[in-house]
Amino acid sequence: MIGYSNYFYRVTILARWLLLILLTVPVLAGVVGVVLPAFGYFPAIGANAVSMDVFARLFALDDAAEMIALSLTTGAASTLIACLCAFSLLAVFYRTRVLSWLQGLFSPFLVLPHAAASISLLFLLSPSGFFARLFTFDSDAIPSSSQSYFLFDELGLGIVLALIVKEVPFILLMALSVMSQPLIKEKINGYFNVGVSLGYSSISVFFKLILPVLYPQIRLPLLAVLVFAVSNVEIPLILGPNNPSTLAVAVLHWFNHIDLSMRLMASAAAVVQVGVAAVAIGLVILIENILAWLGERSWLSGKRTFGDDGLKLLSLFVVAGYAVLVAGTLFNLVLFSVAQHWPFPQVLPSGLTVLHWQSVLEAALEPIINTLILGGMVSLTALVLVLLALENEVLGSFNRAPDKAHSYQSNAGALLNIALFLPLLVPGVAFLYGLVWFQQIALKNAVWFHVYIAHIVYVMPYVFLSLAIAYRKLDSRYAMVAQSLGKSPIRVFLSIKLPLLAGPIMVAFALGLAISFSQYLPTLLATGGAISTVTTEAVAAASGSSMRLSAAYVIIQAVLPLVGFLLAWWLPGVLFTPRKVQINNKTTSPQPFRGS
Repeated sequence: MIGYSNYFYRVTILARWLLLILLTVPVLAGVVGVVLPAFGYFPAIGANAVSMDVFARLFALDDAAEMIALSLTTGAASTLIACLCAFSLLAVFYRTRVLSWLQGLFSPFLVLPHAAASISLLFLLSPSGFFARLFTFDSDAIPSSSQSYFLFDELGLGIVLALIVKEVPFILLMALSVMSQPLIKEKINGYFNVGVSLGYSSISVFFKLILPVLYPQIRLPLLAVLVFAVSNVEIPLILGPNNPSTLAVAVLHWFNHIDLSMRLMASAAAVVQVGVAAVAIGLVILIENILAWLGERSWLSGKRTFGDDGLKLLSLFVVAGYAVLVAGTLFNLVLFSVAQHWPFPQVLPSGLTVLHWQSVLEAALEPIINTLILGGMVSLTALVLVLLALENEVLGSFNRAPDKAHSYQSNAGALLNIALFLPLLVPGVAFLYGLVWFQQIALKNAVWFHVYIAHIVYVMPYVFLSLAIAYRKLDSRYAMVAQSLGKSPIRVFLSIKLPLLAGPIMVAFALGLAISFSQYLPTLLATGGAISTVTTEAVAAASGSSMRLSAAYVIIQAVLPLVGFLLAWWLPGVLFTPRKVQINNKTTSPQPFRGS
């Protein structure tokens, strides 16, 4: 067995435990911190008696049932529709060149923060928005807010639409990343060839053979998407109804109320939000079982098609809808940010000006700096801990007897999976308020530390999931050759593995930046408004009266993560280009080790 440096191995163990602590302790502490006030224990305002009175007052509100129902229906409906759209796209365009083109089409909404996506839809679908300008020809027919069918409606259609727009690209990306894994790719390719050879259509093969293999691999991320949709704040705050609002928005208003006793109501509502998320998960699991039963019956039916025409029509509708949204959003935002005077229903502004950009850049300089500093610190910390934790998986298997290595890997992997999805499966409003309460007790003035912890809880899971597949797929023979030449584990890690994984590492770092840039509720709660970021300023501008300033902020929100991803794709090729060597007066480039 190859000997490994105890020092480096201990560092990787420490990183793994630190990773687990940062993922679990803030969430568990936050849950405790929100449960205690929910049952009436809040010493800061003299509430020391534990009782159910707060819940009684909450459910006695006239619109309590409507808020709960709105949160549940919008979150569950958006997730189910987004899954249907994403799986239809995969079924129709699987193993075609169109699929790679679709990734480019969806990428703008993938990197766009939720708040920015909501504001973009607000520009397009509002009663005086761009689509209304295109189809209104009477200059006297200026619509009112009551004429909006997709925004601020009681059913939350605007919320559902915005969530679908954000969820479909994410679900598609998750599915493609799983389908690219060698073992799964080999299995589904075999299933596809066998199904097609038996006369089944490609769509039928996908839903009957490939989806049952794919779905268990992305089930936890899909449940995380569902929980986020049920408890999201930014989108309902911008596009949702106000009376009643969703439960998460009500929690935000109650927590920020000038009357501190309303924090008891906010805590009780946050606990109820956990129950709403649990009901949504149970509902989806029930639908899963029903669809699995129907799937078994479809296998026995012998039908070679699976609603092919309808799924093709749905896929074309989704592609056309995204193309219109991408083109309309880019055109609308850029034009609004430089429009001088743009009365309704004119399709184009009467003049252009850069005054709005001057105002925004002067006011946004500090938020941009705060956003970059915070995102850089959080993403770098997450990247270092994730890399060391993944290296610990390799070192741990070598430092144990063969009969114990598999047991160690499975137990450690199960524990880490639970920790990774804990912040994603627990609604943010259910632990962020409690976390803020603990932070105010322990480190009242450490504002930057508070927001750092609040961000890293959300950034760490995405960085790990983004990097884990590439790290685990790395050919171990590179490390074996280096070790056989006398290189230490830390030298192999720094000189061999990191350069080979430069691309995935840069992408994971850029993803961490994008996740940090998009955080609204953690930033607002952890800082109490003391630290402003581009996202908090964009939401504040959206609630104001200037659409020009809002458009400029949304463009900044979109450009920051986009620049990060462009650098992540460009830098590895520049920094780690293979060096050319002279052999017998001939210039050649070293080839990667491929083994025998």
